Amino acid sequence: IVLFPLVRHSRVRAYESELRAARLEAVPLEPGDPHPLKSITVTDSKSRRGGGRRGSTSSSSSSGSVAPDPLSSMLDGTDPLSMFAAASASEAPTLSHSTESGRKRREKEEEVGPDFEPWSAKRGEILARFTTTEKLSIVSEKIHWLAPNSTVSEKVRNRLEELDDMEEGSQRELLNLSQQDYVNRIEELNQNLKEAWSSDQKVKALKIVIQCSKLLSDTSVIQFYPSKFVLITDILDTFGRLVYERIWSMCSDSRAMPESFTADDVNDTAKETCLNWFFKIASIRELIPRLYPWQLGCTCHIFIGIQETLPRLTAMIRGIGDPLVAVYARAYLCRVGMEVAPHLKESLKKNFFDLLASFRQIHSDSVQNQLVLQRVEIPVYLTLYSPAINWILQCVSYRAPETLLTEMMERCKKLANNALLLNSVMWAFRAEFVAARATDFIGMIKDCDEAGFPKHLLFGSLGRSLACADPPENERLSILNEAWKVITKVPQIKFKREVNTVLADIIKHMTPDRAFEDAYPQLQSVIRKILNYFHDFSVLFSMERFLPFLDMFQKDSVRVDVCRSIMEVFIKHQQEPTRDPVILNALLHVCKTMHDSVNALTLEDEKRSLSLLINGFIRMVSFGRDFEQQLSFCVEARATFCNLEPVLVQLIHTVNQLAMETRRVMRGNHSRKTAAFVRACAAYSFITIPSLTSIFSRLNLYLLSGQVALANQCLSQADAFFKAAVSLLPEVPRSITVEGKLRSSEAFLLDFISNFLSTLLVVPDHPEQGVLYLVRGLLNMVQDYTWEENSDAKVRVYISALPLLAAMSQDTYLYAIPKVDSNETLYGGDPKFLAEVNKLCETLIGQVLDHLKALGRDEGAGVRKQGTLAFSLFGCLLAHGDLRNNKLSQLAVNLWNLSHKHGYCDTRNSVRTLEYIKHQSQQPDMAHLSEMALRLSLQSRA
Repeated sequence: IVLFPLVRHSRVRAYESELRAARLEAVPLEPGDPHPLKSITVTDSKSRRGGGRRGSTSSSSSSGSVAPDPLSSMLDGTDPLSMFAAASASEAPTLSHSTESGRKRREKEEEVGPDFEPWSAKRGEILARFTTTEKLSIVSEKIHWLAPNSTVSEKVRNRLEELDDMEEGSQRELLNLSQQDYVNRIEELNQNLKEAWSSDQKVKALKIVIQCSKLLSDTSVIQFYPSKFVLITDILDTFGRLVYERIWSMCSDSRAMPESFTADDVNDTAKETCLNWFFKIASIRELIPRLYPWQLGCTCHIFIGIQETLPRLTAMIRGIGDPLVAVYARAYLCRVGMEVAPHLKESLKKNFFDLLASFRQIHSDSVQNQLVLQRVEIPVYLTLYSPAINWILQCVSYRAPETLLTEMMERCKKLANNALLLNSVMWAFRAEFVAARATDFIGMIKDCDEAGFPKHLLFGSLGRSLACADPPENERLSILNEAWKVITKVPQIKFKREVNTVLADIIKHMTPDRAFEDAYPQLQSVIRKILNYFHDFSVLFSMERFLPFLDMFQKDSVRVDVCRSIMEVFIKHQQEPTRDPVILNALLHVCKTMHDSVNALTLEDEKRSLSLLINGFIRMVSFGRDFEQQLSFCVEARATFCNLEPVLVQLIHTVNQLAMETRRVMRGNHSRKTAAFVRACAAYSFITIPSLTSIFSRLNLYLLSGQVALANQCLSQADAFFKAAVSLLPEVPRSITVEGKLRSSEAFLLDFISNFLSTLLVVPDHPEQGVLYLVRGLLNMVQDYTWEENSDAKVRVYISALPLLAAMSQDTYLYAIPKVDSNETLYGGDPKFLAEVNKLCETLIGQVLDHLKALGRDEGAGVRKQGTLAFSLFGCLLAHGDLRNNKLSQLAVNLWNLSHKHGYCDTRNSVRTLEYIKHQSQQPDMAHLSEMALRLSLQSRA
């Protein structure tokens, strides 16, 4: 195979025409044609047992906006609970198909979506908020466990033990339990429940649930009741889930259940089991132990119908005398109702209205006597209602119309504007609804009794809504005036002054005899407490004693930990960039403390961690359009943080962004001043980059800074950056450390050179240098570089440079920089320039061909590399060469044959390339490719 070493022609490119030709053709859509966004109809055939003749199948078609997916369906609300809720209206008389479809559609729209905050999100807050130090008690019953495979004699013995316990009294009361002991005992009951169920002792599991339900009637330690409710209902939830899964398994065993089933779809066995559970629950004499298991059964009522159950349970709660116990029972019923039947809004509303009707019981003699006995004040007692009332109102107001808020307000007025209820209403409903009635709410707040719930808290809740939605414009001034009358009466807490006083006192007592050295943990705790409450750092650093307090941390490790804590809080809570000199000076001091702790023994992970914190600070500094002040800050930061390379890299990036922002903002104004500032930014980068130890950081930043200078028409500065990058290439080592591992640098170097070549297209030649001096300098460095043994990297660079040279020979370049004249303008298609380009192409092609010949002498890995490189060069000629030239066309054919000679070429790529050539041959002025395609053949490996 003869390889011609002469290439003088690049294909003339019309980039805009090629772009238009490459765009997808718009095809008109006929009315009957399918559309990719059209609803997908899926036919699902399921075998049914127990219905119809044996072996028959029933096919059902469902249409939706997306194809059904088993994973996504679990996220869109079609879990078993909401799926059964969609069929909960099955108790109603048989409906027509259109009516039934409309009902299901409405229920689907009313399902609980992701915008509804679940109970699980409130659980932790309640447990953390409502605690007690008083002693608790719990009444439990001795449980006899029986293994599932027990013999008859073991069962008889177990039954006799139970009878003996009944005579002796099986219940025992555990007294003087701490809160943690109580929690542990509740968890033990939960575990006992699971063990009883797994050992097929269902009645004993029910007895545990009854015991737990009885605990909810006990308010002897009243301030702990909300947390007790959370702990006990966890056990009830477990029991409800176990019963539901048991009945569901009975449905699934007999036949395949439809996606949205009704009670009519449930088999007799499941119905009978479900009813059996309810009969057992109904036999419980006491109200609360009967009520809670029955509420759990709501999830199972779907198997037999649910519409009548929720109103019945709502009415049962009216029999609870204690208002606190009753409100949490209603909250639990609303929680269950939202899980299984969120479309039954009337039941939720009825619960809230019953709550309002029973709210007067709070002031009854029995409740007041209980509070006196337990020494609980009314304000504290009212806070116990908040979780339950907030939850009930959240359920009632979810996707509720605006008219419901009007109804709620009228109901509250009848209760003499109870402050606790009013506050919950303002939190529950949408901000737009509240803002539209802001004047009415202010009137209700004014009429509220302030005992137990201060008015300024009510105005705070109203203000939250007004911050999210605007009130009527003609009412805004009156709203402000009324609110201000209350706000001015709230005593101002001098928190900053008091904290400063405390810090001064600590300094006074800890400074003598360096007593602070023995109290570092306690002093760190003080700092943490302050940072928990002070997130406005202008206030924090304006305290006179805060920085002197920090000076007491003189042990290096402790001081760095404290500074790290300050920076973590600043980065987390500082929302907007700052230029506050108080903050900047203080944080520069804090960051300098962290920086100065770095030494030769500091681990890389520690350096990286400190650098991230300091970089977070640098990114939050902004002087707006005072660009000179911003650059001065970067100069100061460079001197302060010179030992942390990632910080220096961040500063260079910041200065480059500053240069681009300056050009954007000041475009057309003060051009000389702007140019001088951009040159100053370039000088900053040019001075800073050599101080970096990572050679690829230097290379990439030289390239980036050169691109920024070029974009700002600073040609001499750009030229200096690019020349510095070229001169640095010989220093690149053959291996570098990446994430603690030694890796070859070849891939990183090739990537950098590719980026550099793409930039050189728009870099104009220097008037005092030769033609393409930067391209020649880069290629000379590539030739002289010591590559790895048997590496093809140098040849790959040569092949990568050919598209650049082909692009440089075009009359119009593929891309350009505004206000920068590239070589296309400087040379204007001058024949001498084109001759230089062609000569350089000839040299590169010659180097590649020589390398291909050398590889052919190696029958092993050499011929494989030869085929790959030959195909790569063929692709380059096909894309950029003028193949109407006979010699160039023959060279391309020879490269194709060489790449396929030993059968190592990727057949799939070859087939696709041939198809592309045949397709291109049909384009105007590309007919010559059809002849070449006939000369290209696919060869397999012998």
